[in-house]
Formats: sequence, C-alpha cells, structure tokens
Amino acid sequence: MRPLFLILLGVASAIAQPVSFGVKVGVPLTDFASTVQNGFNSTPKRYIAGATLEARLPFGLGIELDALYHPLNYTGSAAGSVETLTAHGFEFPLLAKYRFPSKVVAPFIDAGVAFTTMRSLKETVTTALGISNAPVTSKAPIGFVMGAGLDVHLLIIHITPEIRYTHWGSARFVDPISLVKGSQNQAEVLLGITF
Repeated sequence: MRPLFLILLGVASAIAQPVSFGVKVGVPLTDFASTVQNGFNSTPKRYIAGATLEARLPFGLGIELDALYHPLNYTGSAAGSVETLTAHGFEFPLLAKYRFPSKVVAPFIDAGVAFTTMRSLKETVTTALGISNAPVTSKAPIGFVMGAGLDVHLLIIHITPEIRYTHWGSARFVDPISLVKGSQNQAEVLLGITF
C-alpha cells in the first residue's frame, strides 16, 4: 500500500508543477540543404519561429515540446542553370531538460528526439532550354536533439537563449538530379520567451 501511495504522490506532484508556454525564434547556423556539386552557390532563407510548451518537474527537471516552422526558399546556380527549391518545414522536438540550481540565471541542458514534416515541396530548374519542374521526394526522419542555454527569470517571464544541434536519421528531401539534398546535421541559435 505504501509504494502505491508514494507513486500517486509523485504523479500528483508532477501534475501540480507549473507549465509555461510561449514563443521561440531563431536562426540556423547550418544550411538546410547541402550541395553536392562544386561551384553551386546558394542563398537560403534564415529564420525559425514557433511555439513552446514546458512542464517543470521537481529537482530542476522539465519536459519541453516545441512546434517550429522552418521556411525553405533555396536558390542556387551552377553551369548556367538556376535551381529553386521551396517548402514549408515543420519540426516537433520533444526534450528532457535539466536546469542547474540558480535563482535568476540558470544554465540548462536538454536532449531528446525531433519529428519533422515538409509541405509544398517544389523544385524548379531553369536552363537555356527553358523551365522544368523536377520531382523532389521528401522524408520524415526522426532526429536526435541536444542543446544548452540559459534560463533568465525576470518577474513573470523566462528568457531562454539556447544553442541546439539536431542530427537527422536521413536527409529530409532528395533531389533526383543530385544538385542538392537535405542536410542531416542542423545547428541553430534559439531565443525563447515563456510565461
């Protein structure tokens, strides 16, 4: 009877913990796509935005779930051809977090998994012969995520700058003409504001 009581007490304590929600914005430190042909120059869009939700548990632990939007608008040129790749990328990292004890500025580390999906993936290739749409296949790999940052507590808000790294199990998209492919390694700087 006593173990059951302790388990129920632990579950009630976890449920009673504060839940914070807010927004995350950031910039990628790595390209969303990698080129496989020398001389292929690119100009990708560089921003990340989304929502975050975190349940704070005892002993500095927490569980965080993010919903992040990565636009892909990639234009490159090589050997007289111009390739444009556009898509709407969404990522859903689920992280376990540990905050080191501190009252105002608490360093933290986190790790977990991320799920991804891409919508409206389209590739256009323009050459001297004209414009063609090339079929691009997308995948939904699972990624391993780890990060570190600071949690700055100011009155009722938390400001959390973070550096995060994700390694995807496979490329998120494949270009059949082999000029670009989705990068499996992703690093980014994020800034969260939660209440």
